Amino acid sequence: SDIYNINKGSLKDAIVSFGGFCTGEVISTKGLVLTNHHCGFDAIQNHSTLENNYIRDGFWAQNNAKEIPNAGLFVTFIVRIDDVTSAVLKGVTGSMTEAERQSMIDKNIAQVRKDVTRESTQENMIRGFFEGNQYYMFTTETYRDVRLVGAPPSSIGNFGKDTDNWSWPRHTGDFAMFRIYASKDNKPAEFSADNVPFRPKRALNISMDGIAEGDFTMVFGFPGATNQYLHSAAVAQIVDVLDPAKIDIREKAMGVIDGYMRRDEQVKIKYAAKYASLSNYWKKWSGEVLGLKRTNGVAKKQGYEKTFQERVDANPVWKNMYGSLLNDLAATYQEIQPFSLARDQFNEIMIRIEMYAITSNLNSLVTAFEKDGESGYNQRLAVVKKNLANIYDEYDSNVDRDLFRELMPVYLSQPESFVAGEAMDAFRFTKNSYADFASRMYNDSYFDERGKVEALLEKPAAAVIDEIKNSYAPKFFKAVLTNYQENVQRKMADVQARIN
Repeated sequence: SDIYNINKGSLKDAIVSFGGFCTGEVISTKGLVLTNHHCGFDAIQNHSTLENNYIRDGFWAQNNAKEIPNAGLFVTFIVRIDDVTSAVLKGVTGSMTEAERQSMIDKNIAQVRKDVTRESTQENMIRGFFEGNQYYMFTTETYRDVRLVGAPPSSIGNFGKDTDNWSWPRHTGDFAMFRIYASKDNKPAEFSADNVPFRPKRALNISMDGIAEGDFTMVFGFPGATNQYLHSAAVAQIVDVLDPAKIDIREKAMGVIDGYMRRDEQVKIKYAAKYASLSNYWKKWSGEVLGLKRTNGVAKKQGYEKTFQERVDANPVWKNMYGSLLNDLAATYQEIQPFSLARDQFNEIMIRIEMYAITSNLNSLVTAFEKDGESGYNQRLAVVKKNLANIYDEYDSNVDRDLFRELMPVYLSQPESFVAGEAMDAFRFTKNSYADFASRMYNDSYFDERGKVEALLEKPAAAVIDEIKNSYAPKFFKAVLTNYQENVQRKMADVQARIN
C-alpha cells in the first residue's frame, strides 16, 4: 500500500510522467521535480540565447520569481489504475477478423469511458498491454504550469555525450530540476503569476548516505513499449534491414547539422535539441544491432520458436489451431519488409526536412478551407500559426536546404512505386543534380522566410489558399505525402492486419 494507494499518499503520487516522454520525481513539499538533463534539454535550449547560453553554462534560479515558465510542458500524475479487461473485451471472439475485433474493442472502450465518473480536472486513458490481451484504465491529473529551476552545464549534464550514451557504467550528471505550479486550491491551472508551488500528496526523500553493493533498488516510472515477443523474422529484419537504413539516414543528417553547429553558435543553440534527439536513437539502434548480433539474438528466438512448434505439434488441438502460425508469420514479415523500410525511410527523411513540416501546415489550411469554408480555415489558422512559430524559432534555411540535398537521394533511390512521380520529375528537371534540386525547392519558394509567411497568413483566406495551391513547395510535398499514404501506408496496413 506504500507503493500504490488510492486513499492516501503513496509512492505513485511522487512519480510523474514528465512531458509525456520521460519520468520525473517529486522531491519536495513545494512541487520540486527531478528529471534527467536530456528530458529537460528542450526547455533548456528554448531559453538559451547567445547572451544567456544555458546549454553551455547551465541555469539556476535564485528564487521562485526567477524560475522560467515552459509553454507546452506538463507533468501527469496517476490518480488510480483499474483493470478493465473484461469490459473492453466483452463480445470479442476468436473468430473475428482483426478489423472486427478492433472495432468491438473501440466501441467497448468508448462505453467504459462514458460510464466512469471523474473530476473535471482528471482524464481517463485506457491502454492495452500484451498485444491487446489486457487493458487498464489510468485516471490521471495533468499540471501545465511547470517552470525550470535549474540544470547543470551540458559538460556535466551530458558528460560523455554520444560516446557514453546507452552505455554502462556511465558517469554523468544527467539531471535537471523543475517546479510544478498549481492554483491556490492546489488544482491544475494554466500558467499564471497567481499560481503557487504545488503541494504533493507524497514527496521522495533523498538519501545522502550513498549506496553499497547489494542494496535494494527499484525502478518506478513511465517506460516506453517493448517488442520482446516479435517473431525471429521480424528481429532479423530489424538487424539486417530497418535499423541500418535508419542509422544511415541519421548519420547523413547529423553530418549536415554538426557542420553548421561547429561554425555558428546561433545555429548550435537552435539545433542542439534536434541534434541530441537525432543522435540518441542513432546510438540506440547502433547498439541494438551490435547487441543482437553479439548475443545471437535471432538464433535464440529461433530456438524458442522451435520449442514452441514442437509443443504445438504434440497436441492435436493446438496443431489444428496454431500449426502453421510461425511459418505464416515468417512469410508475412517477408511480405511487409519493403513497406516497413519505405515507412522508416519516409519518416526519417521527412521529419528532418522542415520545409516538409512548414508546407504540411500550410496544406492543412487548404484542407480545412475546402472542407468547412472560412470558419474551418480560421479555426485551423490559429493552430498553424502556433506550429509555424515553433518551427521558425529553431529553423535555419541553409541547414534545411542542405538536409534536403543530402537526404533526397535516399528517398529517390527507393522502388519506383514508393517515390512520388512529381518528385522524380522535379529531379529530372534539374538534370539529376541534387544541388540544383535543392536550390529550386528553396529559391523558388519563400516559405523558408518567416516574415513573408507570417505576412501571407494575414491576408484574406481565399488569397492565402490560392497562393498555397499554386506554389511549388506545398504542391511538391503534398504529392510526396499522398504517394506515401496510397502506396506505402495503406498497403502496409493491410499486411499488418494479418500479422496482428
